[in-house]
Amino acid sequence: MARRTLPVTAAAFATMAALLLSACGGGDDSSSDDIKGADTGASSPSASASASASSDVKRPKITIPSSFQLTFADWTSSDAAKQAVLNDAREELRAGYAAIIADEPDGGEATAFYTTKPGLLQAQQWIKTYTDKDLSVVGKLPVYDPKVILAKEGVASLSYCTDESKAYSKERKTGTVAGNPSGTDPKVSYTITIVRNEQGVWLTDTVHSQRGGC
Repeated sequence: MARRTLPVTAAAFATMAALLLSACGGGDDSSSDDIKGADTGASSPSASASASASSDVKRPKITIPSSFQLTFADWTSSDAAKQAVLNDAREELRAGYAAIIADEPDGGEATAFYTTKPGLLQAQQWIKTYTDKDLSVVGKLPVYDPKVILAKEGVASLSYCTDESKAYSKERKTGTVAGNPSGTDPKVSYTITIVRNEQGVWLTDTVHSQRGGC
């Protein structure tokens, strides 16, 4: 029940490497002054501005029933800017699963709120792999080991893992529950490109997954 079926491509790895280089100030043409949010201190101007702008935004309410436990381990950072990325990425993922459970193939208001236009299209394609087959999800899905890389102003990359060992699809009509086929690695790694909009909300733009990549 991987969130996306797109593999982590060479382009995705190249993007990650570029972001890491920018965040660390590794380029000859770059300095720490040129990289907004590159400092790890929570008191950096860009981090404070981002947190302030984001906190004023009215966010959609997302409800997930107790039959599906989506948990986020160590989903915290001492850097305010990175925490803002983690917060909005978490809500985007929660919105997608809420849409699957509610049988909303378009993703609903929350998915649209937390994605760019290309990101929304990709999310809808994923959601429809369930709704088109009249499936929902149940069980437990831990999301863990998040790593945020801040590049230049308004661009970030997030990687994390999920463990599908106790997560299942469920047929709506019959109630039949099924997990991954025998022999399938339950752990999936994700690489996500995220951009910040004018309101300070971090929007998921692209998602790549690799089963067994954790």
